[in-house]
Amino acid sequence: MKILANVVALMVASTALAFVPSLPRSMVVAGNGSSSSLSMVLEKPAAKEISKLEMLKVNSKNLVHPLKEELATEEIGISKDAYQILKYHGSYQQSNREIKGKVKDYQFMLRLKQPAGELPPDLYRLLDDLSAKHGQGDLRATTRQCFQMHGIMKGNLKTVISSIMNIGSSTVGACGDVNRNVMMTPAPFKTPEYEYAREYSKVFAHLFRPMTPAFTELWLDGEKVATAELWGKEVAHHNIDEVMKHDNGRGIILPHPVEPIYGDRYLPRKFKIGVTVPGDNSLDIYTNDIGVIVITNDAGELEGFNVMVGGGMGRTHNKENTFARAADHMGFVPKEDIMECMKAIVAAQRDHGNRDVRANARMKYLVHTLGIDNFRTLVESYFGKKIQPWRPMKEWKYMDWMGWWDQGDGKLFYGLHIDNGRVKDEGDFRLKTALRVIADRFNLPMILSPTQSIIFRDIDPKDKPALEAIFAEHGIKPLEQVDPLNRLAMACPALPLCGLAQTEAERLIPSYLQRIRAVMDRMGLSDEEILIRMTGCPNGCARPYMAELAFVGDGPKSYQVWLGGSPVLTRTAYPFMARMPVNDLEKTLEPIFAMYLAQREEFEAFGDFCHRVGAEAIEKYMGTYESAFA
Repeated sequence: MKILANVVALMVASTALAFVPSLPRSMVVAGNGSSSSLSMVLEKPAAKEISKLEMLKVNSKNLVHPLKEELATEEIGISKDAYQILKYHGSYQQSNREIKGKVKDYQFMLRLKQPAGELPPDLYRLLDDLSAKHGQGDLRATTRQCFQMHGIMKGNLKTVISSIMNIGSSTVGACGDVNRNVMMTPAPFKTPEYEYAREYSKVFAHLFRPMTPAFTELWLDGEKVATAELWGKEVAHHNIDEVMKHDNGRGIILPHPVEPIYGDRYLPRKFKIGVTVPGDNSLDIYTNDIGVIVITNDAGELEGFNVMVGGGMGRTHNKENTFARAADHMGFVPKEDIMECMKAIVAAQRDHGNRDVRANARMKYLVHTLGIDNFRTLVESYFGKKIQPWRPMKEWKYMDWMGWWDQGDGKLFYGLHIDNGRVKDEGDFRLKTALRVIADRFNLPMILSPTQSIIFRDIDPKDKPALEAIFAEHGIKPLEQVDPLNRLAMACPALPLCGLAQTEAERLIPSYLQRIRAVMDRMGLSDEEILIRMTGCPNGCARPYMAELAFVGDGPKSYQVWLGGSPVLTRTAYPFMARMPVNDLEKTLEPIFAMYLAQREEFEAFGDFCHRVGAEAIEKYMGTYESAFA
């Protein structure tokens, strides 16, 4: 068995990482910390020749060219340059990698932007129709609480995108080097904390939206949308455009006529924000560039927000200077300052993130290299105020919010588990049709969950039997019949459409979970619940590096094995096995489970056990283990 030699190297901070602009010795904060005494911490990097991709952004004239020209051709695909710009419009060019031939069957995946995961029933009806007419007939809920639609032909993109925009939704910024879909806990409780979390997830989504008219120019022929983005209207009282453009004179706002925050180069890489309430870590809050936690007083009044920074999942195999990272606690920000502070964080990454080496461009590397104290000081230099100490909170718990719950206002909500987010009709399993029946008959708003499932909210208690009957009629299992391993698991789409996938994920994980269940049952671990995730490549879309047990594709028929993530998703796992052949699952896991069974402490979760004992001890145990089932 080959164990990764660089376990520690991937997980421990290193001051030798050379991918952040050099720090001038003048970086200081003078005096007593008043806003007037704060001086700029980092000088902006000196101008130098920029990369081809950065120049492409500049030459695109705020995300228009060369996409506009190529959409007008008869070709079924677009060039690499046009594809890079298309991402900002919410779409990826793909081809079926299992179909061999000289001519690729180009098609397009379209991803929606749904802040807080909210899915109005009229939007679901539209997506159901569009996927049937212009897609491959199904929908896929992502791990960032939005739907993707696959199989769209280039000639139909305009019809699909314009239809989505005109109903009050959007694909703008679902991809690209901008703020992505803002996540939040999916639980629709009617309490002050949860209401504030919903509100501010939409505030941040609207605050960091791209301002370029490229989207209306390309997809609506320059016409205004029939219905403005719903979340923007819901938070209009925050005067977000005014706040966005407010210039405190400290370098946040750029002298750009279109994009006051992003400029013509946008951000160095994608940017992710999550919002939740104390104790509720249903969204993997530590995996975001910025994590925001609502803080209220005993009367339920909003006081401000705890803010964490520097999380992110993506890495590259065999490159030690790329790694997954859990966010650091930065501090507390009063409610009246939160938007300006968020702008300051984004500006810090915009100006000091690595634009030369794209693999090191995420903000996690800037936070990692500076350290949280220096990064906080950098943010304060843009913000103009000191960031207060982190407020104590209740301990984190992980809940997926599946099943029936009292919403808190006399209504119910129901979390419907969906394996790997795939909404489809297949044989007797007719989930897609069931969702349409519910949307048509009950007009219920939905929320996509961070675990690729769906929550129906605002349910009248008298309708509960009718909803359960619809599920049964369409072959959907009740929650008590779903294996906990499946309920906790996630996988990315991977093959055949993802161009980055090195092996299977979504199509393989059902059989893997069955095999893992068989091993656990055989060893007397039937009652244990283990959070398992799988991806087809190291980019981490299904957030594998936070899981208790993860499989990360590293070749056509092999996976890295990662162990030791927290069951409440507060730390990263460690790389344990460099290459596990796909058929070696049982002989790999059996000794690890045996050690866990023999040496665990009372009520100790599998991930906590692996974290406590470490890779070396597990490897040593495996070397002497003899199977009782050989």
